Amino acid sequence: MNDDVRTGTTSSSTRGAVRPPGAVGRRRRVGAAAAAALLPALAGCASASASAGDAGAHGGEAALVLPDLGAVTVLGGVPGRLLLGIGMLVCVLGLGFGVVTAARLRRLPVHRSMREVSELIYATCRTYLVQQGRFLLLLWVFIAAVIVVYYRVLVGFGWGRVATIIGFSLLGMAGSYAVAWFGIRVNTFANSRTAFASLRGRPLPVHRIPLQSGMSIGMVLISLELLLMLVILLLLPADVAGACFIGFAVGESLGASALRIAGGIFTKIADIGSDLMKIVFKIKEDDARNPGVIADCTGDNAGDSVGPSADGFETYGVTGVALVTFVLLAVDDPLTQATLLVWLFVLRAVMVIASGVSYVANDAWTRARYAAADRMDFERPLTTLVWLTSLVSIGFTYLTTWAVLGRLDPAGGLWWKVASIVSCGTLAGAVIPEVVKVFTSTSSRHVREVVASSREGGASLNILSGLVAGNFSAYWLGMTVVGLMGGAYLISEQGLDQVMLAPAVFAFGLVAFGFLGMGPVTIAVDSYGPVTDNAQSVYELSLLEQEPGAADELRREHGVDPQWEPAKRMLEENDGAGNTFKATAKPVLIGTAVVGATTMIFSIIMSLTDGLTTGLANLSLLHPPFLLGLVTGGAVVYWFTGASIQAVTTGAYRAVEFIRGTIRLDGSTRASEADSRRVVEICTQYAQRGMLTIFLAIFFATLAFAFVEPFFFIGYLVSIAVVGLYQAIFMANAGGAWDNAKKIVEVDLAAKGTPLHDATIVGDTVGDPYKDTSSVALNPVIKFTTLFGLLAVELAVSLTAQGHGTLVHVLAAVFFVVSAAFVHRSFAGMRIGSGVPVAAPDPDGPDDSAVPHPASGDHDALDDEVPVGAGS
Repeated sequence: MNDDVRTGTTSSSTRGAVRPPGAVGRRRRVGAAAAAALLPALAGCASASASAGDAGAHGGEAALVLPDLGAVTVLGGVPGRLLLGIGMLVCVLGLGFGVVTAARLRRLPVHRSMREVSELIYATCRTYLVQQGRFLLLLWVFIAAVIVVYYRVLVGFGWGRVATIIGFSLLGMAGSYAVAWFGIRVNTFANSRTAFASLRGRPLPVHRIPLQSGMSIGMVLISLELLLMLVILLLLPADVAGACFIGFAVGESLGASALRIAGGIFTKIADIGSDLMKIVFKIKEDDARNPGVIADCTGDNAGDSVGPSADGFETYGVTGVALVTFVLLAVDDPLTQATLLVWLFVLRAVMVIASGVSYVANDAWTRARYAAADRMDFERPLTTLVWLTSLVSIGFTYLTTWAVLGRLDPAGGLWWKVASIVSCGTLAGAVIPEVVKVFTSTSSRHVREVVASSREGGASLNILSGLVAGNFSAYWLGMTVVGLMGGAYLISEQGLDQVMLAPAVFAFGLVAFGFLGMGPVTIAVDSYGPVTDNAQSVYELSLLEQEPGAADELRREHGVDPQWEPAKRMLEENDGAGNTFKATAKPVLIGTAVVGATTMIFSIIMSLTDGLTTGLANLSLLHPPFLLGLVTGGAVVYWFTGASIQAVTTGAYRAVEFIRGTIRLDGSTRASEADSRRVVEICTQYAQRGMLTIFLAIFFATLAFAFVEPFFFIGYLVSIAVVGLYQAIFMANAGGAWDNAKKIVEVDLAAKGTPLHDATIVGDTVGDPYKDTSSVALNPVIKFTTLFGLLAVELAVSLTAQGHGTLVHVLAAVFFVVSAAFVHRSFAGMRIGSGVPVAAPDPDGPDDSAVPHPASGDHDALDDEVPVGAGS
């Protein structure tokens, strides 16, 4: 059996069954080295375990059995399973809403030149996603190997149950991947239609089309996630549901982590490479002659659509799995367990309805208010939608909770207590965006402070002012989260301990649950941004305004009297609104990750302490390993920040080098498609290199720290959650302030091409990897580490209980060495190189565009793998 495990896994990892995109020699060696480091160690676990027998094996959360949901009745006799079946119908209707909306967007009128640009963007996005899919399968092999060794060899699950866990991990990863693909397709329909709609000179359709696109994505994402979880709950045997949930959650966390990290690196390489050309050559924002613009548009989707879609899918699922696990572990009475599970999933279905109702109502109000308007505040309808959804969801929460839980504990008032706790989270979904806008909106005093400081102090004071905004925002958002969680904690103290263990932990999980209640709308306002950003680019890249007879053609074939200048102004203003609401969604997702991780960490603690009965002193600062784990987590967060920005920096250097060597500003109206695709290839290569290196470092670090000592690992998880929360908020909002400061200069001040504009561009390029690479990727990294840590720490504890403590510590050292090698590689293998001169150039000497390509040195043969530009 051990030989089969070892041989089967090795063949899938090292014999090329799944090849990394591009099949670059160095990258192939990285994957093979990682597999070689992991699999012998796991084989050693298997051999040791096989000789020790099954003592101590328990299977953890995967061995949990669901209670009988058929025993639940509500409202005087309505079966709980019937309500869950209606919930599945709601999910099907939600999927239908999303698909129909996408089809309607596709049928909207669009000029051929704009459609051609958007289809080129989609074609490059599709190529990127295909490569990412292959890469995901490679990474999944590592996860599957751990699942097989732990559940089959150590725990002794039959092959059927092990295959179920593996299958659902693949399904979870596929779900993240599928919603990301759907999001790109819908957004690339909407971007060209939005650009075309602007030609009529009316702002309403310029607002409605991106929001329709966002709601389509949001409804499909949430409905698909909820449908899959209801299938597990209702249609699969109760004794395998725990395994299905855990496998599903691990798979979607893997997919979201990889897509978020790679998408964040890709988009900022392209964005910086494109933006810097505005300073170097004094060209406009989306000049068609710049071969980096198509890559920038692709990156808007890879980073701002693929990443959030996969991230949102995973966040919604992992939070649900954490709550299901908590209920099964912390609640003793089977009927209470079943009733709480029915309530959780019925409430999720009701909140999907609340989001749909709120969207329809807000859309009707917006049309009535702005139907004949020539100007509009694009942020206002989005703000109204968020608040309306929050209030409607809170009302539905109390009504649904009373109906389902009203008879469960009538004397203690359980129903209104848990409804109030959920409402704290739902309220946070509206309050947090308001706090974020204080630091990132184009009307924000902090953002205008960035502009004012740039006027006199250039890029230097611009950057300092953005850092101020980010730091202040971390304080106020932290206080907001603490206040809402504190309110939930106080409510949980009002008798919930009569129903469950650790009610405060359940309350924190319900806060995250409430955060995500208005998930379709949260995803919608987040997805609004990439559409508005692309719409502006599509308008410029189409060159429609420069075509001879374009105005006559538009009147004749489309009935449109083009309003060129109002169209460009509206697209710029709408892009500013998109920037703001992209910024508001980031803290909601990272906050949910941290709060939800608390509930999952509790599951690990329950396992380590035999249901909170032994070893609680180890969860103290007086237990040195726990304290050391707290210190270690912060170190990893800061390494991750540096590694992800390093990947962006190196990739942007290569992209800028290529663009400067190929851009043609004389005698050409647009860059060649071949040059544009080459920039996309550069971005993809560096995104995948960075993602693979970072992911494997995190993967092996999780194994190492879980094997060091269980409570060291608990401290580590707590630390990456807390430190990661503040690091992510700071970076996201500093980047948002820099981004919209540039937008103010471009739109409100009409100062493009000035030194002030150059200063804000520099600030924006600093903020790009802050807000769209490092900060957003911390969210799935925290959740993946926590979920995968469930398997890793149980693997270590099982081996130790069987008398193999020495082996566990040896493996901890081996895994740490492998992780440290990838940490080292994240800089040494990705740095720009030593061939760049550091002395100041001679003002009378050659132009700095002649800087030679870095010489081959201690940078892991990077130049040989990614040859770009004439100097390569």
